[in-house]
Amino acid sequence: MTIATVLARKGHEVETIAPAASLREVVGLLGQRRIGALPVVDDSGVAGIVSERDLIYALRDHGPDVLDWPVARIMSAPALTVESGLPILSALVLMTERRIRHLPVVEDGRLVGIVSIGDLVKRRMEQMEADAEAMLSYIQAG
Repeated sequence: MTIATVLARKGHEVETIAPAASLREVVGLLGQRRIGALPVVDDSGVAGIVSERDLIYALRDHGPDVLDWPVARIMSAPALTVESGLPILSALVLMTERRIRHLPVVEDGRLVGIVSIGDLVKRRMEQMEADAEAMLSYIQAG
């Protein structure tokens, strides 16, 4: 089971933001779309990622004036990205080790999706339930 499996079900739509956009715009998009992070994209591809956590730390350290700052000033860069062929368990390990909750998915330098740790855990649990049901059916049939 790979990241491609998750994207096939979830979809490939990704909300992004430009490095020059204000953090006020980030707050608006995160709230409007009910998401936790935005890939920061420029002409060369994924330049970074900005998350709710990045915003909270910036507000804590610098106050509300940060809302007028450009995204590039606080984004996590370079963004950790993965390819769609990565197994889900490998992605979960990576996210746990790096303490991140969102992974932009890139193919040939082009952003093709984003997955959250919640997306991956949900898909993994569905697979485990399907495996358990298949095993139970096999045992009952025998």
